[in-house]
Amino acid sequence: MFTGIVTDRGRVRALEQRGDLRIEIETAYDTGDGPGGLELGASVACNGCCLTVVEKGPLENGRGWFAVDASAETRAKTAIGDWRVGTPVNLERSLRLGDELGGHLVSGHVDGLAEVLEIRPEGDSKRYRFAVPAALGRFLAPKGSVALDGVSLTVNEVEDQDVTAGGEAARADATVVFGCNVIPHTASVTTFGSYRPGQRVNLEIDLIARYVARLVPAAQQEA
Repeated sequence: MFTGIVTDRGRVRALEQRGDLRIEIETAYDTGDGPGGLELGASVACNGCCLTVVEKGPLENGRGWFAVDASAETRAKTAIGDWRVGTPVNLERSLRLGDELGGHLVSGHVDGLAEVLEIRPEGDSKRYRFAVPAALGRFLAPKGSVALDGVSLTVNEVEDQDVTAGGEAARADATVVFGCNVIPHTASVTTFGSYRPGQRVNLEIDLIARYVARLVPAAQQEA
C-alpha cells in the first residue's frame, strides 16, 4: 500500500527488453545493504504502478539505482510504454505501520490512463483538466481523491456526469472530463511540472469509491 505522497523524483536510467521490460531507475533512495535501505523484493510505486525491486546498486554521484520488470500486460495498461531513457518518474516506497497517511490509500494497481487536456494558471497553482474513459469516470466525484502518476490529488470538478448515469457509458468511446489543482510545491517535487497537453498519465481510482460502486448494486438487489 501507498499514500500518494511522492518521496523522490527518479529518472529512467536504462531500458532493456528481455522476456519482460527491465527498467533501471536512478534514485535518491538508499540502495545500500544497511538498515532502512531499499531491499530486493521491495515494492516501489513508480508513477503510481507498484513494481518489485529485482536489482539495485550505488552510483558514483552519491545516488543509487534499482531495477524493476514490467510485463507486457503492465505496459499495455499503463503509461510505462511511453517511458524513454531520461523520463522522470514519481517514486514512493511502500507504506509501513506507523507511517503518516498524508494522502489517501493507494494500492499501486493502475486502473487506466488519463489524458492531459489542458493546463492553465489559477492563482499560484495550475488547473489540470484530464479526460478518462467513462467506465472509470463514474468513480470520480468532486472533493474525492484520485491518484495520477502516483500523486494523491483532490478532484475539483467532474464534467459530463450524465454520461455515467446508470453505471455504464452509452458509448464505448465516451469520456468524462475532470479537473485538479496542483500547487507549486507539488509541481516542483513531482513530474507534474513537465506535463503537456496530450500526455498520458496513470490513474488509480479511490479504493473506497471502487468498493462502494460494487456494494450499492448488491444492496439494491437484496432490497
